[in-house]
Amino acid sequence: MAEKRILIAEDDRPTRESWSELLSSWGYKVEVTEDGEQALEAALAHRPQIVLADLKMARKDGLTLMREIREAGLDLAIVMISGEGDIPDAVSAMKLGAYEYLRKPIDPAHLKTLLANIIDHLSVREENDRLRRRLLGEGELGPMLGRSLPMRKVLTLIDQIAPTDASAIITGESGTGKEMVAKTIHALSKRSQGPYIAVNCAAIPETLMESELFGHERGAFTGADRRRDGYFELAEGGTLLLDEISEMRVDLQAKLLRVLEERKLRRVGGSVELPLNVRVLAASNRPLDRAMREGRLREDLYYRLNVFSIDLPPLRERPDDIALLVDAFIRQFAAQTGKPIQAADHECLQALKSHPWPGNVRQLRNVIERAVIVGRPPLLTLGDLPAEIKPGQGDGSMQVRLGSTLDDVERELIVKTIEFTGGNKTRAAEVLGVSLKTLYNRLERYERKEPVESE
Repeated sequence: MAEKRILIAEDDRPTRESWSELLSSWGYKVEVTEDGEQALEAALAHRPQIVLADLKMARKDGLTLMREIREAGLDLAIVMISGEGDIPDAVSAMKLGAYEYLRKPIDPAHLKTLLANIIDHLSVREENDRLRRRLLGEGELGPMLGRSLPMRKVLTLIDQIAPTDASAIITGESGTGKEMVAKTIHALSKRSQGPYIAVNCAAIPETLMESELFGHERGAFTGADRRRDGYFELAEGGTLLLDEISEMRVDLQAKLLRVLEERKLRRVGGSVELPLNVRVLAASNRPLDRAMREGRLREDLYYRLNVFSIDLPPLRERPDDIALLVDAFIRQFAAQTGKPIQAADHECLQALKSHPWPGNVRQLRNVIERAVIVGRPPLLTLGDLPAEIKPGQGDGSMQVRLGSTLDDVERELIVKTIEFTGGNKTRAAEVLGVSLKTLYNRLERYERKEPVESE
């Protein structure tokens, strides 16, 4: 790191001048500002590596400055300086992602050591960023793979989004890797050491959704015999993915919007508002503009979440990536099973490339896992693939056995349809002519082995 740039935000003139003189003597290029408003403008214009900010300033305090720096997408190391009685605000600053906070008067020796540690940390991060950019050029970003033009656009967008705290909506067919995108954004963010929580809004009963998201107090409703933290609290300091966001009740969407706007929540049955530090991502199998037109998704919630939009292409639109994915999955499952399988032979790979993949990458992954288990080293062959993948085979038919109940037939039809779509439950629901929520309800009943009632 050739130049060490530091920005001082302090409204007391003698203090900022003494800090500036001290830091300059240590070899830092220093810029001074006298309030949070000037500091934000300087941060946007000059991109310092470190910001040394007082908590209490005119026009914009340290906490507001820090929040707006984050919202602007600047990943700067921020050190907060607190005076007497400012400890609660200093703790809030740490929760928002401050690198450290110091008490006035500052000990020069401690400050010098702290800044040296920050510079070392930033140097390592720069090297990691260079490595990530190189891998990105080769079609790799964390666990995400793709050299096709559609996937290169996706990987570049993920790389741009990840370092910020901005919300994003991830769309794409089931099995295209929406949760993988969310996990990659989390892993490449400054929240990577915090929790990652994924919630499927379609799989949670409507009556439980509010309690599951926001938690509840003891006695809030019948059966609430103890206090319970919701998914937002469990994701504190990390990332929360709300999958199938349009399946959430509209009235609950209004409460969610308020939580996102105010960064506070109140548990069901509670009276205290709790501060939140959670990055929220949303995902959907279907275009959300249709959900808004149909009144199933609030427009204000959509625009609050849709700071960035990532649309994942289906596998059939990125055939150039199939060989890359097959190779990666073979290495993964060969290592897990201990089989020295090296690759797929030409005939096997051609069959994989020509398949339409209704279940997308998830279906391909499952097919390769099965093939590695049944195959023999050193190569996978056409015979190792399931019938529906082989050219001219797998017509998707099913047999109905006489003596079967309607419940049994329906259960087998749903299971076979999900298999036919390669695990794509959204596509399976469309084929069956039922809603995704109904499909989840039926599957849940099967797991409980309860009889299916007509709906």
